[in-house]
Amino acid sequence: MAGAPQTTASETTASDVIVVDVLPQHRFDEAPLWRYLEQHLDDFSGPATLRQFQGGQSNPTFLIETASRKFVLRKKPPGKLLPSAHLIEREYRILKALPQEQVPVPRARVLCEDGSIIGTPFYIMDHIEGRVITSVALPQLSPAERTAIYADFARVAAGLHGVDYRACGLEDFGKPEGYVTRQLDRWSKQYIASKTDANPDMDKLIAWLAENKPQRDETAIAHGDFRIGNTIIHPTEPRIIALLDWELATLGHPLADLAYACMYYHMPTRPDAGGGLAGLDLQQLGIPAEEEFLAIYRRCSGRTEIPDWRFFLAFSYFRMAAITQGVYARALQGNAADERAIGYGETAKIFAGIGWTLAQGK
Repeated sequence: MAGAPQTTASETTASDVIVVDVLPQHRFDEAPLWRYLEQHLDDFSGPATLRQFQGGQSNPTFLIETASRKFVLRKKPPGKLLPSAHLIEREYRILKALPQEQVPVPRARVLCEDGSIIGTPFYIMDHIEGRVITSVALPQLSPAERTAIYADFARVAAGLHGVDYRACGLEDFGKPEGYVTRQLDRWSKQYIASKTDANPDMDKLIAWLAENKPQRDETAIAHGDFRIGNTIIHPTEPRIIALLDWELATLGHPLADLAYACMYYHMPTRPDAGGGLAGLDLQQLGIPAEEEFLAIYRRCSGRTEIPDWRFFLAFSYFRMAAITQGVYARALQGNAADERAIGYGETAKIFAGIGWTLAQGK
């Protein structure tokens, strides 16, 4: 999915990072890349090696290692792409614009829009040492560490949503009104374009969301894939040092981000440590309940209420159903960034089912 871990730290005992040889469908001639980086990065000096981060489902992401430095490369995938998808230029722009004192992000270094270098446009950012933990249950950590990280996660969300997007030059990063309507339209079209078989729950969910859109609009920078697995945690301390994967970022409704982060409270766990938090003893684990997490966000953001919560939760599952259906369609074409993508057709149906259940207030 768009949100699977893309940029990471080096391998540590509590990190879920997997770095593999470049997948066959994403290989390219590396020599032009090394020449380009030697010309455009003053602290890059070969020889260098290139490996691929496993787990990402959208923009292929690679680890570049030299004798003295590490960098991360993100590029558009090969093949025919859906409209408005894989806009790595937008990722680069927001990474450059965000104030580091409010939102921890990797330093973006260079954008190459010339597709002749490695086959598609790409950008380079600094590599950050730390831990990427994909499971929202944070199984490698202690209860106290989980409590601290979830509190920091809420703080990072509030920090992002509190950024003055006009002051940092992002006033045209999206339309300031009508985010929900645009997103419903965009992902409905993306879903239809990648649809492979029937999904009745998704059809009902799309109709319900269109009929129950919130009357009150808000505008902030919305990450679009805001979850624990898209953060880097400090190597030894329970705090977040980077927020990753900005492909879906735009000007949007902050509660869409918040609801996306809370999707996992309603998602059952899985034996492989995937899935969500439903059914777990959160108090014993040290993970704040959904109401507690929302209370932390309210304190950090200065909000007094979080309206239309049921809508935004169902909306989050709708988006994930559309995204995972797109991943599955790319897998059928042989263009997915992760070999596990072939199973995402069923995942899309599960997301749609949970979303429809939440929409009905169950």
